[in-house]
Amino acid sequence: METGRCYGCKREFSFDPGEVTTFLVDPETGRPPGITALGTLRPAAPDAVARSVDLPVCPECVERAQRFHRGS
Repeated sequence: METGRCYGCKREFSFDPGEVTTFLVDPETGRPPGITALGTLRPAAPDAVARSVDLPVCPECVERAQRFHRGS
């Protein structure tokens, strides 16, 4: 088990690294590669993808995202 901060809500939680949902994030921007500051999509730059890291997402945020997706 590891402890980390959730990308979504920023709360600290414990997780199994092999089982946790992760989100690819560019540490320079704090956003996924290919997402602009206004939330629009653009082609992801190869250098942004190369420096990006997988950040954990807590189960509560995953559940919230799934509820939102089902509702749309």
